[in-house]
Amino acid sequence: MMHCSSKTTLARSWAARVALSLAMLGLAAPLLLPRQAQAQTVQLPDFTELVERVSPTVVNIRTTERRGGASVGGGGEIDPNIEEFFRRFGIPMPNRPDRRGNPRGNEDEPQQRGVGSGFILSADGFIMTNAHVVDGAEEVIVTLTDKRELKARIIGADKRTDVAVVKVEASGLPFVKIGDVNRLKVGEWVMAIGSPFGLENTVTAGIVSAKQRDTGDYLPFIQTDVAINPGNSGGPLLNLRGEVVGINSQIYSRSGGFMGISFAIPIDEATRVAEQLRSTGRVIRGRIGVQIGAVTKEVAESIGLGAPRGALVTGVEKDQPAEKAGVEAGDIIVKVDGKAVEKAGDLPRIVGGLKPGARATLQVFRRGATRDLNVAIAEFEAERPTRRAAAEPGAAPQAAAKTALGVTVADLTDAQKRELRVRGGVRVDAVEGAAARAGLREGDVILSIDNAEVSDGKQFAALAAKIDKGDKAKPVSVLVRRGEWVNYIVIRPNR
Repeated sequence: MMHCSSKTTLARSWAARVALSLAMLGLAAPLLLPRQAQAQTVQLPDFTELVERVSPTVVNIRTTERRGGASVGGGGEIDPNIEEFFRRFGIPMPNRPDRRGNPRGNEDEPQQRGVGSGFILSADGFIMTNAHVVDGAEEVIVTLTDKRELKARIIGADKRTDVAVVKVEASGLPFVKIGDVNRLKVGEWVMAIGSPFGLENTVTAGIVSAKQRDTGDYLPFIQTDVAINPGNSGGPLLNLRGEVVGINSQIYSRSGGFMGISFAIPIDEATRVAEQLRSTGRVIRGRIGVQIGAVTKEVAESIGLGAPRGALVTGVEKDQPAEKAGVEAGDIIVKVDGKAVEKAGDLPRIVGGLKPGARATLQVFRRGATRDLNVAIAEFEAERPTRRAAAEPGAAPQAAAKTALGVTVADLTDAQKRELRVRGGVRVDAVEGAAARAGLREGDVILSIDNAEVSDGKQFAALAAKIDKGDKAKPVSVLVRRGEWVNYIVIRPNR
């Protein structure tokens, strides 16, 4: 045993000397440690079995409309090279009518409107897709992988989340398994199956680039680098277990084609919408009647909130639940029924998930302290038109002395207060210096300074005087109303 060990040690020593000599001559690759060698043998995932198993659950969706319809589909402009490809191979262009047998067309005949994808939810023929795939369609045709074509009826579509459910009359259909989005990790391999440019059963793969990506839409998206193109819309995003984790919905593109960034609707959110569509044909959401904006780091620090979080209330609708509960413009909603509002986009999603008629507790941050407000949830409806407060002619400005803020203000008349629905505040008549550089404008209404409510010009002058005497390097948070909306402006007097 010792003899064998000595031989092994000698052999390793000799191999190391040879490798070192070769490396010095530039003739050898770097030595790999055992773990590095193992890492280099890791293979990329094999999608073949997954594709065979899941493909039968994915369908092609073709929609038609009468000629002269307002929309020609959601494909946007087609790249000339792509158009040439379709022409050479004799494939009808998606979102374009096929005129090969009818060059002049017929005004009364249905014309192809668009092509999309979908996936089967249940054996009895319920199919999930995007709302924009079936929007405005007179007829929906579903093509299965066995080439059967079935007419589908639209059960319901929700434009706000871009989720739709259609139904075909069939039984014994293969259907997808729904995955857990919470288990999905950034960097994880995912796969898409769909009909890009009408090319059925096309498979692409990539990784999850980000989760909870806020693009300004109602839902947070899963971002991937999976190749998605017009026609993939409504198709499934699948993990390596063959479970659907998202619906491919959008791409970021400057050309109309794939540029490496695509977005999918998380399947848990889509499933909740689909369940309502299947049971009632529409989605019922809660609302409280506020307009909101983001809380910036600078604002959060200047008003004592700490980290930027919550949703800044920029406007409160008259006679709506939030106003009745005591919510004010300038409040920052940080929790709903104990659930944290991390960013502005979280609020409509949380409130939207509450049942109309229920009551909820809003935790708001107002002038340096938090308080709880009890609000009744109303049903979501179309946004109401807003009105701007008109300046009352002949209002006599009460000038305040010029301060480090560089602002001259005037008291609001009682009529202006009623119009703006505020208890106090002062109107900016002139602005210069630090305030002007921070974005304050003539006509703005100042409601508070550093969490202290401003009732009139006299109080404004007193608060401004304290700033003059205090630390002029400290930023000053000013709550400002401009038209129908409020926001914070951070002024640095020494700049």
